[in-house]
Amino acid sequence: MQCPYCLSEVHADASACKFCSKDLYLFKPMLVKLEALEKTIQETPDQSELKSRISELEFLLDAQTKEPEPKTVFGILGDLATYLLVPLILLLVAHGSITIIYDANILYLRIISMILPIPFGYLLLKTYPHRIFPWFIGVVLLAISSVIGMSWLTSIVDNTPVLPQNTFEWREVIEYAASISFSFLTGMLLGHVHFKSRQNASIQSQFNAYFKTRVQQLGQGSISLTNVHGLMKKAQEYGGTVVALGTTGLSIYTGLKGIVGS
Repeated sequence: MQCPYCLSEVHADASACKFCSKDLYLFKPMLVKLEALEKTIQETPDQSELKSRISELEFLLDAQTKEPEPKTVFGILGDLATYLLVPLILLLVAHGSITIIYDANILYLRIISMILPIPFGYLLLKTYPHRIFPWFIGVVLLAISSVIGMSWLTSIVDNTPVLPQNTFEWREVIEYAASISFSFLTGMLLGHVHFKSRQNASIQSQFNAYFKTRVQQLGQGSISLTNVHGLMKKAQEYGGTVVALGTTGLSIYTGLKGIVGS
C-alpha cells in the first residue's frame, strides 16, 4: 500500500506513514479499495471501465489529501492578535473589574478565567488545521502574561510587589496560569474535533455516493465502507472529546484548588 502523501510503500496494518509521519486512518479504506479494484482490473478482460472508475477515485483521494494553503504573515499576525492578544486584554479587564473596581470575590475571576479562553481556542482550530503544539506554547505565554499583568494591576492599586515573594505565591501563580492554559487547550481540542468531523463527513458523503453507484455495477453491492469509516470517525470524535474533558478537569482543578481548599 502506498502513502497518499509521499507515495512511499507502507504496511497494510500501519496507521501512520513511517517516512512522512502522516496519519493514514482517514484514507486507509480508500487505499484498500483501490488495491481491490486494481486486482479486479488484472482479472477482468475489459479494463477500460474499471480504469475509469479508479481514475475517478484517485481524483477524489488527491482532492482530499491536498494541504491547505499556508497563511500569509498578515494572516498569522491576525491570528495572534485575535486568539492571544484579545483574550489577554479581556482577562486583564475582568481582573480589574472584579478585584479592583467592584472588589468582588476572587472566585468569580477564576471562573471567568476558566471559561473565557475556551471559545478562542475552539474558533482557532474550527476552520483551519493549525498545529496544536506551537499554539499551545503561545497559550502558555498568554497565561503567564495575563497572571503577571493581573499582579501588575494589583501592585498599582495596593503598592504590592509584581512578582511572587515566596514558594506559596509562586505555586499559586503557576496553578492559575496552568488553569488558563488548560482551558484554552480544551477549546483547541474541541475545535480540532469539529474540524476533523466536518472533513470526515465531506469525504464520507462523496466516497459513499461514489461506491453506491459504482461498486454495485461491479456486482459487489455487499461491500460497504460506511460501517468501517463510521467506526473510525466515532473513535476519533470520542477520543478527542475525552481528551478535551480531561483538560477541562485539569483547568478546573488548578484554577479552583487554592480557593476551594483555603
